[in-house]
Amino acid sequence: MTTERIRARFEKVKSEGRAALVTYLMAGDPDLEASFEALCALRNNGADIIELGAPFTDPMADGPSIQRAALRALANKVTLADVLALASRFREIDTETPLILMGYANPISRMGYDVFARAAAQAGLDGGIIVDLPPEEDRPLREAFQVHNLSTIRLATPTTDEARMAIIAEGASGFLYYVAVAGVTGSGAAAPEDVRPGVEMARRISGLPVCVGFGIRTGAQAAEMAKIADGVVVGSALVDCARVASEGGAPHLAGLKMGDLTRELSVALKGTALLGESH
Repeated sequence: MTTERIRARFEKVKSEGRAALVTYLMAGDPDLEASFEALCALRNNGADIIELGAPFTDPMADGPSIQRAALRALANKVTLADVLALASRFREIDTETPLILMGYANPISRMGYDVFARAAAQAGLDGGIIVDLPPEEDRPLREAFQVHNLSTIRLATPTTDEARMAIIAEGASGFLYYVAVAGVTGSGAAAPEDVRPGVEMARRISGLPVCVGFGIRTGAQAAEMAKIADGVVVGSALVDCARVASEGGAPHLAGLKMGDLTRELSVALKGTALLGESH
């Protein structure tokens, strides 16, 4: 499956006339059992693709919400092996929802690219977004991914010009993640019309679906961004749901709260399809 699972999901949502809902959670926040329940809640409430965050001590691309989530997971002694085990457990009940690991190169490099790629495929992951590995430096991991039919999902930003986009697109697979705003995750929102030209360029040059993220927190915002994108990514707002549950003394309710927000987002995207507003 792997890369094929991603392709099939985008074909499905396209046939429904809507954008894909891509959701994110940090593995091990507030704990591994709650993370498994959250994975199920995201799937059950309309997530089309799930990004599974691997905790890291220096998440340079992430804002305060995801940074704190990573620290909470690390305090729980969650390792990359635990993240893979969580993915494998989810695959026992779901063989269709694409599952993407989002993280940083250091833990993967320490495991070894070939070892990680094999373990990721065995766990049922479909690809990876490795934030701090630009195209010039990801060849060893990308080649290991290709052996196991895993997607190398790359990032583009509003400052990416056509020449750079061609470099990003070369060797990318699955989809492109278009960062709507300059800065870290959760750092404000962009107007869809402001990022439309970049999204259209990314789609034209890569031939891949383009998912837009950073700063999308509500169903209304997701619906607006869905008008110009193939998918909408929501992360920090969902991570905040887990934090609120944990701080309220009820970490076991993290999945419920994340599921509620996912349902709001999913309903909003399906509403754009009913109105014929998707791009």
